[in-house]
Amino acid sequence: MGIDELELTILMPCLNEAETLATCIVKARSYLDRSGIAGEIVIADNGSTDGSQQIAQHLGARVIPVSERGYGAAIAGGVDAARGRYVIMADADDSYDFANLDAFIAQLRGGADLVMGNRFKGGIAPGAMPWHHRYIGNPILSAVGRRFFRTPIGDFHCGLRGFSRAAFLGLNLRTTGMEFASEMVVKATLAHLDLREVPTTLAKDGRSRPPHLRSFRDGWRHLRFLLLFSPRWLFLYPGITLLAVGLVVGALLLPGPLTIGRVSFDIHTFLVAALCIIVGLQSISFAIIGRRFASRYGFIPRSGHYDKLLEALTLERILLASIALMLLGIGALVWGLGEWAARDYGDLNPSTTMRPVILALTALVSGFQMMMSGFMSSMINIPIYERRIADTPKAD
Repeated sequence: MGIDELELTILMPCLNEAETLATCIVKARSYLDRSGIAGEIVIADNGSTDGSQQIAQHLGARVIPVSERGYGAAIAGGVDAARGRYVIMADADDSYDFANLDAFIAQLRGGADLVMGNRFKGGIAPGAMPWHHRYIGNPILSAVGRRFFRTPIGDFHCGLRGFSRAAFLGLNLRTTGMEFASEMVVKATLAHLDLREVPTTLAKDGRSRPPHLRSFRDGWRHLRFLLLFSPRWLFLYPGITLLAVGLVVGALLLPGPLTIGRVSFDIHTFLVAALCIIVGLQSISFAIIGRRFASRYGFIPRSGHYDKLLEALTLERILLASIALMLLGIGALVWGLGEWAARDYGDLNPSTTMRPVILALTALVSGFQMMMSGFMSSMINIPIYERRIADTPKAD
């Protein structure tokens, strides 16, 4: 059988799974025999020291050593070495049933690029998943992923998943840890690939040692990844909210104190509104810079709508807006100094005279930070060409 004739690679990342690896390989082999699919079993070994490699080789699996540590690194190394058109992957802890992969193959043959298992639809055996994973961690992270990226996947972190090897390689996945699971779903969604779900069961794993997963550490890594890959939710929407609150409250309090019922709002609230404007503008700037960086360097796919907006925000236009804001601030500051001079530089009424000073400083700071953000954003657009000194011919 030639390399090009393989349809399926069953991939298992492995780090010291001697207790359960043989069971998983036997089940995977039984599936290939029963289905008649031309396939292989690949063990992506991440540095096992318990004899897992020898067990896999004895049972006819192909072992691929992956020196870079991490779940994502092991998967990526295994996929690179895979010979199958399709890859179905799952942990080698006997929590997923490698003997029943028919639903995944059917969806892949039907044109799906990524097929995710859904444990909540298929069934979770007693003791198979800690309660805080089942009712807090997985539901919250999956809900965040669906909200941020509008993906149809309901179980972001199911370890049993199948995909087209060509589609996987086209995603340019970069993370090496547990967040790799989220990156695969997010990038597949952003790339508009065909994502589907099938119910799958989760059994209690057969290991006597604790799992490699660390609940809070790895949960935070997943959440951090989702936030960093969505500048809109991390920076843009909070920034717009703060800016809008600051502008509305500031406009209401600019003429003077405001009383609603028995509550009075004066200079202190006006100062808070000014801070909201400054932080809001900075957050929006971060959103623009983050989006430009992520799309330019391939972390997330390019977007026509965002690209048009970013192209309109040239450095020159940002500088003009920044200068206008700073001139407004200087004008307000001069007016405030004039008011102080008119009183022989004596005591002033804070409620009256601090308003133009706060307005002036808000405009100056906002203009300055917009200017710096504009330069930072423009730096990302500078073409980078790598010059290989070693390849340069040496003079005789």
